[in-house]
Amino acid sequence: MIVVPAVDLHNGRCVRLRQGRVDAETVFSDDPVAMAARWVALGAERLHVVDLDGAFAGAPRQTPLIMELIVAVAPTPVQVGGGLRSPGAVEAVLGAGARWAVVGTRAALDAEFLREVCRAHPGRIIVALDARGPHVAVNGWTEVVEETVPALGLRARDLGAAALLYTDVSRDGTELGPNVEDTGALARAVALPVLASGGVGSIDDLRRLAGVRGVLGAIVGRALYTGAVGLREALAAVSAIGVAR
Repeated sequence: MIVVPAVDLHNGRCVRLRQGRVDAETVFSDDPVAMAARWVALGAERLHVVDLDGAFAGAPRQTPLIMELIVAVAPTPVQVGGGLRSPGAVEAVLGAGARWAVVGTRAALDAEFLREVCRAHPGRIIVALDARGPHVAVNGWTEVVEETVPALGLRARDLGAAALLYTDVSRDGTELGPNVEDTGALARAVALPVLASGGVGSIDDLRRLAGVRGVLGAIVGRALYTGAVGLREALAAVSAIGVAR
């Protein structure tokens, strides 16, 4: 399992939200590019970048900053999400150098859109499954639809998604521990690689996720920024579990 630092962008700064709420924002850096480079220097094999302005607006807003970040950390691959709700937006972020595009809201609401982008960019589309309980949250996590997380995961698999990104919204930014049970159940149900997100607060949390078959990686945000999790120590811990398995 890989450990993937999150770099969330809001108004040009590196921030973390609590449970997706803008009114619960903590700013960790005024220089997201330097922060991204720091994680790479500490051994990150991949970065997870979110354009929060784009997620709430419904279209990308931080593309120039994201391009600068991607260039700064090259050749480390970057996955980018936030406001990618049209084929053109997906094309633009991949053209800017992202290795993967993370699509959420439009993928949940429009199967034809998901089919189109998966066909156009094979192996480069990650579908975000943002969960409030069993159901999928959309539009910057402000609304919930009837479709369940497993149902969307199966549809994403059938339409050609490369991987899934599962986030328990209630735990995101809390450091209270990830939803290991539902993450594992999703991985078993869909037979696609799953990236786990939301709630990681300790290296023990990462060890628990690393023991779940089908979990490709864990997105870690606030715990890295507060120092509750040291990236080098986390990488060593999950690597040791991988060797043991």
